[in-house]
Amino acid sequence: MNRRPSLPGAAELFRLTAAPSTEVSSSEEAPQQRRGSGRTKHTTKITVYVSDEELLALETARLALRASYGLGVDRGRVVREAIAIVLDDLETHGDASLLVRRLREQ
Repeated sequence: MNRRPSLPGAAELFRLTAAPSTEVSSSEEAPQQRRGSGRTKHTTKITVYVSDEELLALETARLALRASYGLGVDRGRVVREAIAIVLDDLETHGDASLLVRRLREQ
């Protein structure tokens, strides 16, 4: 007889509990937003060097997401979401995007 309790796996713990809304308020469909890949197995790796200050800011943001918003995410997930946001902005706004404006400042 097995005395160990049966516990749910990660798939059950992290599953979506509500169906995403598919309603569109206007007659036009909103453009599909790019999303970070989240908690999946990633097959491609890049190396990015950051300054001590940038790493500290990233870690501070990660801890703030946990403490203030209850979001336990790793640094990689924060970076992937940030990349998705910047690429969406570039695709939507082109020359007026935040990325283009900031790179031109340098």
